[in-house]
Amino acid sequence: MAHVGVLSVLEEANIPIDFVSGTSAGAIVAACFCSGMESTRLKEYAWKFTWWRLLRPIWPVRGLVSFAGMTQLLTRQLGNQMIEDLKIPCVIATTDIERGEPVYLRQGPLALAVQASCSVPGFVTPVEWHGRWLAEGAISDMLPAEILRQMGADYVIGVDVFAFKIRRWLGPLGYLIAGLEIALERSGLGVDEADCRIAPPLAGKTYLRFSRRDELYNLGRQAALLQLPAILQDLGLENTTPAGRSPARESQPTSGQY
Repeated sequence: MAHVGVLSVLEEANIPIDFVSGTSAGAIVAACFCSGMESTRLKEYAWKFTWWRLLRPIWPVRGLVSFAGMTQLLTRQLGNQMIEDLKIPCVIATTDIERGEPVYLRQGPLALAVQASCSVPGFVTPVEWHGRWLAEGAISDMLPAEILRQMGADYVIGVDVFAFKIRRWLGPLGYLIAGLEIALERSGLGVDEADCRIAPPLAGKTYLRFSRRDELYNLGRQAALLQLPAILQDLGLENTTPAGRSPARESQPTSGQY
């Protein structure tokens, strides 16, 4: 939902978005957005996501549950789309859990690619993809920025939703969780490669409670609004605001690739 909040601000400001990459929850948002779903519709669609709709029990060989329900949910909404046929070029970041390397999917079934990108190893079974077992993209590249440059982007806006927090009331476990969060946030070094990094203040926020959607959405919006003047200045759009609209909310598109 923080990703959706950021997108809503960029849409209102008419920031041109020519390529999108996504990891894990960001892959869900990337898939929907690149299929043509605007942020307002995306916010409504997010209410369909509940654990009982996403998870499927399986025989515990490579995981305890499957995200097959996620694929079904996305397919009902988006159809049997292929990544290469999306309205906006998109890449879904995953990890080959057996080879220990990032895999960036730019072709193939969209919903299945998203399922793979969200499949946390050890808990959710990975997805078999042409003989490879693909899992959670965040463990190899949390913020896939460099791949966008390879696709042709001149200016990369990265959304970092993985802020860490030491939960001291948990004792040693709290420090362990913080360490894992730091390691995941830095995986792939994308936080350093983006031209603009939008980081909603999500430290200590829940990963699990879908009921906090509105709070997370608003935190994403607030973080994007703080960075919007800098984005407009970087793109040379700070003086192109139409009459009657706030400079921090809208600008005219440019022909560059972003």
